[in-house]
Amino acid sequence: PAQVAPSPLQPGLEPLQGWGSHSFSGQPGPGSHHPPTKQVLPHISTQSPLFQCQTLSPCPVAPLPHPESLPSFPGDGDFLALDLGGTNFRVLRVKVSDNGLQKVEMENQIYAIPEELMRGSGMQLFDHIAECLANFMEKLKIKDKKLPLGFTFSFPCHQTKLDESILVTWTKGFKCSSVEGKDVVSLLRKSIKKRGDFDIDIVAVVNDTVGTMMTCGYDDHNCEVGLIVGTGTNACYMEEMRHIDLVEGDEGRMCINMEWGAFGDDGVLNDIRTEFDHEIDMGSLNPGKQLFEKMISGMYMGELVRLILVKMAKEGLLFGGKLTPDLLTTGHFETRFDTSDGLQKAHEILTKLGLEPSHEDCIATHRICQIVSTRSANLCGATLAAVLRRIKENKGVDRLRSTVGVDGSVYKKHPHFARRLHKTVRKLLPDCEIRFVRSEDGSGKGAAMVTAVAYRLAAQHKARQKILEALKLSHDQLLEVKQRMRIEMEKGLGKETHEEATVKMLPTYVCSTPDGTEKGDFLALDLGGTNFRVLLVRVRNGMRRGVEMHNKIYSIPVEIMQGTGEELFDHIVHCISDFLEYMGMKGVSLPLGFTFSFPCQQTNLDEGILLKWTKGFKATGCEGEDVVNLLKEAIHRREEFDLDVVAVVNDTVGTMMACGYEDPYCEVGLIVGTGSNACYMEEMRNVELVEGEEGRMCVNMEWGAFGDNGCLDDIRTEFDLAVDELSLNPGKQRFEKMISGMYLGEIVRNILMDFTKRGLLFRGRISERLKTRGIFETKFLSQIESDCLALLQVRSILQHLGLESTCDDSIIVKEVCAVVARRAAQLCGAGMAAVVDKIRENRGLDFLKVTVGVDGTLYKLHPHFSTIMHETVKQLSPKCEVTFLQSEDGSGKGAALITAVACRIREAGQR
Repeated sequence: PAQVAPSPLQPGLEPLQGWGSHSFSGQPGPGSHHPPTKQVLPHISTQSPLFQCQTLSPCPVAPLPHPESLPSFPGDGDFLALDLGGTNFRVLRVKVSDNGLQKVEMENQIYAIPEELMRGSGMQLFDHIAECLANFMEKLKIKDKKLPLGFTFSFPCHQTKLDESILVTWTKGFKCSSVEGKDVVSLLRKSIKKRGDFDIDIVAVVNDTVGTMMTCGYDDHNCEVGLIVGTGTNACYMEEMRHIDLVEGDEGRMCINMEWGAFGDDGVLNDIRTEFDHEIDMGSLNPGKQLFEKMISGMYMGELVRLILVKMAKEGLLFGGKLTPDLLTTGHFETRFDTSDGLQKAHEILTKLGLEPSHEDCIATHRICQIVSTRSANLCGATLAAVLRRIKENKGVDRLRSTVGVDGSVYKKHPHFARRLHKTVRKLLPDCEIRFVRSEDGSGKGAAMVTAVAYRLAAQHKARQKILEALKLSHDQLLEVKQRMRIEMEKGLGKETHEEATVKMLPTYVCSTPDGTEKGDFLALDLGGTNFRVLLVRVRNGMRRGVEMHNKIYSIPVEIMQGTGEELFDHIVHCISDFLEYMGMKGVSLPLGFTFSFPCQQTNLDEGILLKWTKGFKATGCEGEDVVNLLKEAIHRREEFDLDVVAVVNDTVGTMMACGYEDPYCEVGLIVGTGSNACYMEEMRNVELVEGEEGRMCVNMEWGAFGDNGCLDDIRTEFDLAVDELSLNPGKQRFEKMISGMYLGEIVRNILMDFTKRGLLFRGRISERLKTRGIFETKFLSQIESDCLALLQVRSILQHLGLESTCDDSIIVKEVCAVVARRAAQLCGAGMAAVVDKIRENRGLDFLKVTVGVDGTLYKLHPHFSTIMHETVKQLSPKCEVTFLQSEDGSGKGAALITAVACRIREAGQR
């Protein structure tokens, strides 16, 4: 029976030591490893007209890391490999050390599989393999160690994961019962367990093609293709996960076992198949199958030559028309008989076949061998070019530099095959630099390399997950956060506990949301940063109900931000004057709403005492003063116009009011952007800081300070502590620092730093850029987590940050971003659940329907934040139906609407 293509690691596996030394038996070779499946990779094409838009049926074999992962193997590794692909199999011990030399040492032993076991029961076969493993380990005195093992199993298999491989059908003379349709790894584990005298950890199972790629990948990290051309032929390569429909997931790459020997089984090669190819196929054990393999592999090339010689002899074109029994016997012209080396060799071979060749007969035979082997090399080169062209297109590069790892007796021992193959690839891919590396150590070392990488990656993954575990909050933890938020809310509302409360629950004196009857023209002033807006808001009711807005943005120079209060407010009034002139309303006196997004203590709707400047403002004479009064004084100093400042609000309240105009159920405001805060309509009887029991008042929660008293310490991580310690306000706004856009990027950067220091990322190399605070902006989280962003673009973002990353690094960074953003969304959701549940309980309802008006860049721009937050609120507050309404017009419109509501109420009171 046919064997796997020999390699220097497999002495004695072949009955003859010549290359491709099997006589023809029609038995499928290593290229027959998988029946055709649904088309996974359509239209693999190259520039050759022959292979334009032909389809193959490759199979995902394993979630293998790219060979670029290999050189960073940490410390020493001791691995076992089991190489099973024929009547003999091999057990290897592979020691890998990475002390700067990347040294690999191997010891191996070959064991025979008696014919009765090849045709017996599966249990007997795997018991025999387990016994040989025990014998090998006994000899090396390693039986007491539990070593990782890589299993090269070169039979047709369907692989579902790296350590699971279902045998589809036996080949190569094997007919063991009760194995087909079973996981060969499980069968081997069962036999080992039954013995009980040793234990191993089977980490990976691969076929010989993949083993070859990984073996060569250890020495050349550009190796991303494996090729075997021996008794049979096959190829594998690293494909983008997003193109593999049979496997879930879009990130990273996976090794594909192409099973390209079956190329042409659907008839697409019929125009180039000859009568000799048809004759070989009809005489084989698997007619109509593996047609490509039958045109190019060592098992069939000699037989092709024999059939051509027989036809020519019959037609009197060779040997004087003489035929001998040997020449007429299938398989007697072996592939190893190739006469490419010269006429003398041709004469010897033909004489052994009982012929009396003339000089011309030898020349013709020599030429026929050349033609057959050249066609084989050209066909192999054309299909390989198709694979490499696909890799190039996947990467989107102008010039591909890649390496092909090769094994197999035809490639290695035929005097001209390799050169012809290389020439064809270069001709079809002039825009690529392709290097060919011969596998000198066979697929056993490759299996050990796969195992080494898988083992290392598994250990690193486990270490990373352990670190990230602290950021993954359970349902119970989120419920606890919700309950603690509720406790802190009660403290903020209470007269006696307000002083010590972290969540201040500040009264806003906004006591009503829009009811639709508001009308009139209002000015709004929106001040919260280095730029501010002046707006004219026209509110209409009745049939023409709606809001029309005009606005202009003005900047505040740094010298004014940090000058005197008078200069700041004079500048603001100057801009209001410019706006009124711009709108042609210079002499008009209008009600004004003032959105002032700095910490204020309000004692009335039109009075706000500035507690502390933030965001780079340092204007003197303002802290402790009523900002409405400061604005009025500046208006009087200008003596150009008069304005009725009706309300001062913060941006959260403005957001609630803006959304409340669209949806009467809107009674909560939320901002999740650079910072975070919330407000909601509380029952007056619970707002102890304000006189009165009737009605409701909007409470500005200032929830960013939640946790400042230590109540969140059990869920804060070392990364939160690091971000807090180096912030401008250590120990303050702790909740905000876990959920808002200003800090999430910095949390991610600290995690990436920690991973890199531990050797779990970027190969342990910390760039100076990564050490820079603030370099990882929160907008990068949104970009990296975007569903439409490929890993290539993630790598581009990381390179922009000075971080040289592999494909695997990009996946890890994406996971870190996802974990940090998810926690932020869940914490925000837990806080919101506390708010809506309090509203429901306030009103004694079994079920509450409420709307939350939301604004903020993180909420609006992050691809998953809002969805996760909504899900969390739903889970934690099942008795509330919460709708989230995005504020499209910002808090300036809200300030004008608050003013409109206040004017409506004032007018009603005057009547």
